[in-house]
Amino acid sequence: MTQRNARAAGTEAATTAEVFGELLRHYREAAGLTQDALARLVHCDRSQVARVEAAKRVPTDTFGRACDEALGTGGVLVRLWGRIDWYPQVEHPDWFERRAEMDAEALILHEYQVGVVPGLLQTPEYARALFSRATSGAELEERVRARLSRQQRFLSGDGPLYTVVLDESCLHTVIGGPSIMRAQCAHLLEVSELPNVFVQIAPSQDHGLHRPNTSLSLIRLPDGHGWVYSESLDSGHFSDDPSVLLRHTQTYDGLRADALSARQTAALISDLIEGYGRHGEARSAARDVDQKQLQRGQRRQLPRSRPRIPRPRPRA
Repeated sequence: MTQRNARAAGTEAATTAEVFGELLRHYREAAGLTQDALARLVHCDRSQVARVEAAKRVPTDTFGRACDEALGTGGVLVRLWGRIDWYPQVEHPDWFERRAEMDAEALILHEYQVGVVPGLLQTPEYARALFSRATSGAELEERVRARLSRQQRFLSGDGPLYTVVLDESCLHTVIGGPSIMRAQCAHLLEVSELPNVFVQIAPSQDHGLHRPNTSLSLIRLPDGHGWVYSESLDSGHFSDDPSVLLRHTQTYDGLRADALSARQTAALISDLIEGYGRHGEARSAARDVDQKQLQRGQRRQLPRSRPRIPRPRPRA
């Protein structure tokens, strides 16, 4: 019986996620530590400890191992962590935070992106324009800050290996207007100069390319464990099934081999920068023409300074 069905039936069946949280709380209290004190020992926020204990957040194996060391459990927590199929167990998994935690540890990240530029390569203006479709105000700025904070590790020059294949649609989907797109394309050229970042484009017109059905990420963690990550409309999907990982890795390697080279990619992006610049100038000129036409129309409608006196017309 699933967690949701058990609760609907009025039972109190505990999930393994809840067992993990209860066990963590037991060892923490036995050690005489508060949630805040444990959080300081394992270098995280108190809210993370609280949410794991309440089975409302999926911990990483690194978190479990750190808690084992801090609490002297002999590795009980990390062994239990490895036996739990976390995401079916948690009713409302915080999947984005799980992905962000993986990004904070990953040694290698390979991505294929369709439609929009991936978050790790977005400019602040691009991210703001993208998020403004769904939110505004303080929440908008908080989302932008959170997205930019994830970039620091990968764009530092000595960060993890990061390869990304962009479907050409990412650069033709206009987010925020030509000026924002022009700056975004320029940013792609800039970050592609970093020694750990490799950007390639899969041309839209090359129908022979074997592309994944959706955007995906291949993540390699320090312990050698690999994950496949993809997103649907309102959730993230993780898989470490070796056969799934192998299949998507082979597809990605083939896509990289057939995509534009680094030099060809840079040339295409440069052309787009020039195109977005011309488009912006054309829109500015069109606005000037519209304004002049509006002013002319307004002048035609202005009343004359002298009243019009009707003149008598001779009768036939």
